Amino acid sequence: MRVGLIGAALAAAVAAAPVAAQDVAKMTEESRAAAGGFAQKLGGELKQAISQGGPDGAIGVCRNIAPQIAGELSLRNGWQVTRVSLKTRNALLGIPDAWEQKVLAEFDARAAKGEDPAKIEFAEVVAEPAGQYFRYMKALPVQPLCLSCHGGPGDIAPAVRAKLASEYPHDRATGYSAGQIRGAITIKRPL
Repeated sequence: MRVGLIGAALAAAVAAAPVAAQDVAKMTEESRAAAGGFAQKLGGELKQAISQGGPDGAIGVCRNIAPQIAGELSLRNGWQVTRVSLKTRNALLGIPDAWEQKVLAEFDARAAKGEDPAKIEFAEVVAEPAGQYFRYMKALPVQPLCLSCHGGPGDIAPAVRAKLASEYPHDRATGYSAGQIRGAITIKRPL
């Protein structure tokens, strides 16, 4: 019983301990590298799928390959890695939590003020009921390549529109133009 109380007290003290600025900087750099690798690998998969099967092929990459890439990164690092958006396509995987919603709204505001969406990111240490976490998000701006599935009605071919309606009946991830923020890669690391 006494060991349990000491362990609980130690866990509470660790959770309440401040994280050094150099540790936050290091975790930010590691997370930036992981997010960049994710985006690069996903972009390569999308380009390959489009070159082989047109925009229809990209739907399968975002539906199947992107979660696999995120899962591999999560397992390799012991972090939670995923993509989120305020306008989700896949409600099972892309719904942001309250912290992510706030950061995504801030990303949109920063982009509206002229900040380059490709460089927008945010990191901080947060206390949650389950413990203390390092949280990181990197904006995903809409590239011209993305418009064939995420653009307006004039950008999305009828066959792609039909496949999206079939695969994602509750899709809200259209109507974007190049340069807008589509969503973000988000990383959550326990401390």
